[in-house]
Amino acid sequence: MFPERRDVSELEALKALAHPRRQRILRELEASGPATSASLARALTLNTGATSYHLRELARHGFVEDFADPHAHGRERWWRAVQRDLRFPPRSEQSEEIRPVVDELNRLAFAADLEEYRKAQTATEAEEGMDMPYSRGTIHVTPAELGEFFEEYIALLNRYKRAGPLPAEARPVQTRFLAFPASHSGRDDDGDDDGAPESADPGTGEPRTDRP
Repeated sequence: MFPERRDVSELEALKALAHPRRQRILRELEASGPATSASLARALTLNTGATSYHLRELARHGFVEDFADPHAHGRERWWRAVQRDLRFPPRSEQSEEIRPVVDELNRLAFAADLEEYRKAQTATEAEEGMDMPYSRGTIHVTPAELGEFFEEYIALLNRYKRAGPLPAEARPVQTRFLAFPASHSGRDDDGDDDGAPESADPGTGEPRTDRP
């Protein structure tokens, strides 16, 4: 069963997400599963009181929830990420108030992803069986087709969001999808390029300009 879709367009809910500590808390809950505020504080090197506050704020907007864990000790309060297909307003529909908040949310998320990717590259050098696939390409689509492409990607991603028992070798893996218009190449309407012809540099594989 795929996660329920949730469109997040409320300014206060977006502000709740556009906070570095809350994003770290959500990432930890999504990757490692339920935790208490104390265990989250230890894992993220944060203050327990501050962690509890951020958890309550995330819960107020429906991004995390507390639950009764039968294995809890005493008055322990356990938290987990709410599984939802979160959707934010497309840029063309963002108000002047919402746009900078979504921009900050994305900036923090991208920076965290790049840092995690850097760490993973170093860690996997000593591991076997967990290569990090990478793909970069160009497609030619209409706006409607790009929307269809995205929904197909989300459907594929949701197929692997397992809620039940996991295979012994399963590990949490971060994914990232980006799609943006390619920059204009300067090509004329008749198909001719304005610039010099390019060929691949045999040493690096990078494009080079043959003009001196």
